Amino acid sequence: MKAVVIREHGGIDTLRLEDIPTPRPGGGQMLVRVRAVALNNLDIWARSGPPGGRPVYPWGRPRLPLITGGDVAGVVEAVGSGVPGLAAGDRVVVNPILSCGQCASCLAGEQSMCPDYRIYGEHIPGGMAEYTVVPAANVLRIPESVSFEQAAAAPVCFTTAWRGLMTVARLAAGEDLLIVGASGGVGTAAVQIGRLAGARVLALVRGAGKAAKATALGAVAIDRSTSPQFSVRVREITGAGVHVAIDPVGAATWPETIRSLRPGGRMAICGASGGERPDIDIREIYQRHRKIFGAPMGSVGDFLTVMGLVFTRALVPVLHAVLPLAEIREAHRIFEAREHFGKIVLVP
Repeated sequence: MKAVVIREHGGIDTLRLEDIPTPRPGGGQMLVRVRAVALNNLDIWARSGPPGGRPVYPWGRPRLPLITGGDVAGVVEAVGSGVPGLAAGDRVVVNPILSCGQCASCLAGEQSMCPDYRIYGEHIPGGMAEYTVVPAANVLRIPESVSFEQAAAAPVCFTTAWRGLMTVARLAAGEDLLIVGASGGVGTAAVQIGRLAGARVLALVRGAGKAAKATALGAVAIDRSTSPQFSVRVREITGAGVHVAIDPVGAATWPETIRSLRPGGRMAICGASGGERPDIDIREIYQRHRKIFGAPMGSVGDFLTVMGLVFTRALVPVLHAVLPLAEIREAHRIFEAREHFGKIVLVP
């Protein structure tokens, strides 16, 4: 089979489409013919090495060689032993959350808090290939009304956004919501979730083109290129500041995101693509009763809830581009240049 195998850290020239043996499913596993796989920051970091030279994950960096790709949709090709209820030909999407299933966190339905928490496509081979083996417990059938491309664009980003906004920050109708990095996968998902929840959505983007696209999604766009101190613009719009903010960027935006919160406001953090060591005055947090929540990915419950909304078209992933897998280097280039609005999907 054809697969993108990362054998060393570096630039996009390290991405190679290779011929490797097609894997076979073991007990409790299935072989999926990949029909679409979406790109995420985790794919970039697995290739380039962890930001700042430190592992992205507290339990260590992905081991090379690696086939990345945690956002996968396809067709079941074969099933291993002990896999009831699924058969060859089923259309499925993969839940990238891996956990032990036995610890107190897993038993409480909080799989992303599991000490053995891992991500499919980062710690086991993923779907940047023609075929992939996945745990049968991690697949969900896709209705015929949803394309493989849209299904693949949803799991990582929509689960993360749902976890941050709804499960953790408990966004409510009538509240003001600020989305930092609103042009990315998490950001475009968060815009739709915020609108669905009945919030007024403020979307922070860079450039007039992306601002226009955010406006078309129903958000009040704030162009960071013309409003670098964006908390000032947030207060001009809202008066007191927003009730909730979600920030997947990190150090580059944290100070202004925190200042954008009204007293008692809630901030969900779900990434550090813009740096992991923010320069902040902690008095701006505790003296104004602001709350900060970590929200990496989410639970199985978060995944099932948000995918149900994708399947009914209440939420529709925004696709920036659909490219053949052979153009993996171009996909990484677009992603790193931040040219995209929404998700980049590859088709083997």
